Amino acid sequence: MDLPNGSIDIAIQNQIARISFYHPASNSFPSSLLESLTRTINDLDHRQDITTVILQSKGNGAFCAGASFDELLAIDNTEAGTRFFSGFANVINAIRKSKQIFIGRIHGKAVGGGVGLAAACDYCFADIKSAIKLSELAIGIGPFVIEPIVSRKIGKNAFTEMSLEAHEWKSAAWAQQKGLYAKICDTEIELDLQINQLAERISQYNPEALSEMKNIFWEGTENWDNLLAERAAISGKLVLSDFTKSALNQFKKK
Repeated sequence: MDLPNGSIDIAIQNQIARISFYHPASNSFPSSLLESLTRTINDLDHRQDITTVILQSKGNGAFCAGASFDELLAIDNTEAGTRFFSGFANVINAIRKSKQIFIGRIHGKAVGGGVGLAAACDYCFADIKSAIKLSELAIGIGPFVIEPIVSRKIGKNAFTEMSLEAHEWKSAAWAQQKGLYAKICDTEIELDLQINQLAERISQYNPEALSEMKNIFWEGTENWDNLLAERAAISGKLVLSDFTKSALNQFKKK
């Protein structure tokens, strides 16, 4: 599905669906792309013949650079800000509610919302280039929407460390040690081989058992519709600050 600001593509083979997202600015997300990704995940959830979803991005650069800076700079009221950040909340909640198992293919660096996407997957493979960073405090906001999902994966202490060290990259090895990545591969060939092998095995499991296990994986998150909406409102307010506008402009100049 080609969009004015990127694309979402789906490939289905047997019981496995592969979602590929793309944006020319390091696979960042404008609101239109977030909305399309949410619809795609929800549509797949209605299919009884699919048990496993591989989530990946295109290209050989970053896995995902998070929110679109151009769109962040264009936000001029709290309603628009809340609506934009709700896009990431909606994607996370769609994955959380899906009966299907999500496998993340992280082939490069992930920033902000990209870390949130990786954390939302039930199982993540990454290559050695897949460093991570939460840069939100450096631009005047914070990783409010993705905090519940990232903290759930790596723990509150590691999340705090990442948030306060907003200018620092954490290596793929660090991310694996903290639990974000299940396995790290030396090459993309190995990455795809291992992902395909696991996806094929999972796709042969009892769909009803997988669905019940998915419910268990996500126990304790039943309030996230409200929680993530509240977090989106915080970011929606902060993105209007002079500090944030100035910081975003400085980042764009780099």
